[in-house]
Amino acid sequence: MISVEAALRLEVFSRTALKVYAGERNLSRPIRWVHPTEIADIARFLSGGEMLLTAGLGIGHDPDRQRRYIEEIAAAGAAVLVIELSGRVFDTMPQSLIDAANTHELPLVGLNGEVPFVEVSAQVHESLTDQRVLELTTYERLNARFMHLLLEGRDHIPFTDALAEEVGSPVVLEDATRQVVAYSGATPSSDKTLSEWEHHSRIEHDQANNRSGKADESTSCTRRAVVLRGERWGWLHVLHDGGPLIGTHAYAMDRATDVIAIALLGARESGARAAQRQNALVSRLLLGDISGEMFVTRALRIGRDLRDRSLVAVMVCRESPAGAGSEDALDELCRTMHIPAVVADLGEHTLAIMGLSRHSTEKQVIDRLTGQGVRAGISRPVTAEQLPSAIDQARSAASVAAARPEKAVHRFDDLGVLRLLASLAQGPELARYIEDEIGPVLKHDAKSTSPLLPTLRVYLACDGNKSLTAQALFVQRRTLYYRLDRIASLLGRSLDEPDARQALVFAVRGHDLLHRQ
Repeated sequence: MISVEAALRLEVFSRTALKVYAGERNLSRPIRWVHPTEIADIARFLSGGEMLLTAGLGIGHDPDRQRRYIEEIAAAGAAVLVIELSGRVFDTMPQSLIDAANTHELPLVGLNGEVPFVEVSAQVHESLTDQRVLELTTYERLNARFMHLLLEGRDHIPFTDALAEEVGSPVVLEDATRQVVAYSGATPSSDKTLSEWEHHSRIEHDQANNRSGKADESTSCTRRAVVLRGERWGWLHVLHDGGPLIGTHAYAMDRATDVIAIALLGARESGARAAQRQNALVSRLLLGDISGEMFVTRALRIGRDLRDRSLVAVMVCRESPAGAGSEDALDELCRTMHIPAVVADLGEHTLAIMGLSRHSTEKQVIDRLTGQGVRAGISRPVTAEQLPSAIDQARSAASVAAARPEKAVHRFDDLGVLRLLASLAQGPELARYIEDEIGPVLKHDAKSTSPLLPTLRVYLACDGNKSLTAQALFVQRRTLYYRLDRIASLLGRSLDEPDARQALVFAVRGHDLLHRQ
């Protein structure tokens, strides 16, 4: 089909001056057929989408009859009424026709001279035939392209990419919770819409539905439901300006919706691919292939909107493949808190880069992680360009968390001197320091059934208070004195000196850090 506007640009209409008197906003209506007519009751022969050509013989000069004529053909679905104003019936366009056409939003066109109606029919029908052939060719191409992607076992993102390329507009795929899972063909305008996605998805479409009765269209967006096994999985949106999607663009959207549903039926495989995309993105950041700013930009394409937010890196120690510290568990936690995040599997740790807001604070994240009973480290809130440093901070905090017997979430800013130990643990310096300070005690414990390191650890924790140490160890003071003398003898130094105790504190904590790692 071609639009009224496109038909009026054909060569035959260039032979005389024409003017659109009414219904200009509906010039995008499609024309299905051309029908020259001079009878008054033409409306009963129409089936919709016709371009009506007339000299006005069937309209007459009575204003009431003219208004009724417009009302009848508009109700029958005529696309446009074209009237010759050559003097055969009308010299000028009657005002009653203009008023009625405006009332019914029917495009009304006047020709200031005669044109052969048979040539109008021929040119429009030739254009319709050419358009139909083009549409069929496009349909075959679209089917082949989507089928190729489907047979390759692709996930949903290549389909949204293909649709965005086809319609020339941004495409967004959201799930049933209104969270974006794919975003293709980004523009500054669509980026802004994505920043307020809940409002667009819930409010704007509901308002459009109340106005027009069409649940899948708003003034700037067309959407289709993605249905799996009879239930709506989510929505596919095309963000566009102007009128609704028609022709091959509408077909492309319908076809994309169908193949996305088929692709999503393999939920486990699709989820694995989504995880691979996040892992690959994080790996590129860790390797320095992309900057923090580029990371945020690329995260948007897979539905993780980290823009204009304080970012934190969270490193969770994995204690079982599918436990609370797993990739799936951390991803689900972020979803339930409505926190955009990129989650990646780093082997012994799971890393999440989260975007905080005033509704989802750092404290809330820590509380939820603590409630799940995990060992984890969390960085300072940072900007995008500081993301590499944030990951190092989270790693240091997680190493301290792993060294502690109790399960807890450690903030990088709360580590104190442990920050230094965690940093030294990455190289050989800390191990050498431990060996220099408490090596003889460790050697003793390796061959003795009565280890001395637990006694030294508690004594240092009690800041050298022997009474508190004896109570904490549930031993008599005489037993404690013997053990402390034995430790002092092995180390060749007095444990009563504050500087000596401080050096031993670092050594014991460093030993615990390396031992648990």
